[in-house]
Amino acid sequence: MLEQLHQWIVSTDFKVWYHINCLWRSDFLDTIMPYLRNQYLWVPLYLFFLVFMVYNYGWRGLAWCAGFLLCFAFADFISASMIKPFVHRTRPCNDPRLVNMVYLIVPRSSGLSFPSSHAANHFAMGTYIAITLHRVLKWIWPIPLLWAVAISYAQIYVGVHFPLDVLCGGALGALIGWLVSCLYHIRFTLARNI
Repeated sequence: MLEQLHQWIVSTDFKVWYHINCLWRSDFLDTIMPYLRNQYLWVPLYLFFLVFMVYNYGWRGLAWCAGFLLCFAFADFISASMIKPFVHRTRPCNDPRLVNMVYLIVPRSSGLSFPSSHAANHFAMGTYIAITLHRVLKWIWPIPLLWAVAISYAQIYVGVHFPLDVLCGGALGALIGWLVSCLYHIRFTLARNI
């Protein structure tokens, strides 16, 4: 029973990866996906949040920034330094069985695949933003989550992760973002203002 479940998960993971990476392609997506997943593209957005929060909310904004950075630090450390070495899953772009199949449009990534640190990091930050800022900006909560989904999808599209990598990385990140936002609201809530 467990072996059948394992086989089904591996088979489904491969089929979904194959469709996203090999079949559902377009010149437009080939152009934007490498940029979408590039962490340096998002640095101005991170800096904007940090400056905006401190400028508008003072010490409470500074506490918010600490939580934001904590989300990133925890998600990155847990995914890259704790789980990846334990699971030791090969990336699709480095899997010898897929070498003639994978459509790689970014430089080949070294390192391990499970879970996706990009997904963990962006879901942690996106969940934190959605939960902590929705009291002031009711319309904002889906935007950071869609942002995290788009970055995670790009990881599969460019050939460096399997879907299960980004799903589990995203779940890990969302859990971290939720926990940090709970701690933030317990201790430093901006709720009178945020």
